[in-house]
Amino acid sequence: MSFDPHAVQAALFKAWSLSTASQWTADNPAAGQCNVTALLIHELFGGDLLKTLLPAGDHFYNQIGGRRYDFTASQFDQPIAYVDLPTNRAEAEQGATSGQLAELRDAFQARRTK
Repeated sequence: MSFDPHAVQAALFKAWSLSTASQWTADNPAAGQCNVTALLIHELFGGDLLKTLLPAGDHFYNQIGGRRYDFTASQFDQPIAYVDLPTNRAEAEQGATSGQLAELRDAFQARRTK
């Protein structure tokens, strides 16, 4: 699967649901999706997992080919002051269940092919 960030973002918006993060709403589909999304993107496309500490807690995202990709930034009202702290899957998994990751994987794959 090739990495096209625009296609990835479009598929994620359609794939996110209450099954992939309990904070999801129709008005803010990216809410609470950072852990599970960063894990899926890392699994499918490699790269590095990064985080930035925010008042509400750690915010996870990806770096691929030396470039930052935060597919869930739209959940926030204010721009993020990224610090790009290296992290790992174990830390990101603390905020997402294996069931949520499986749900997102299946929904993303279904929407990615359409």
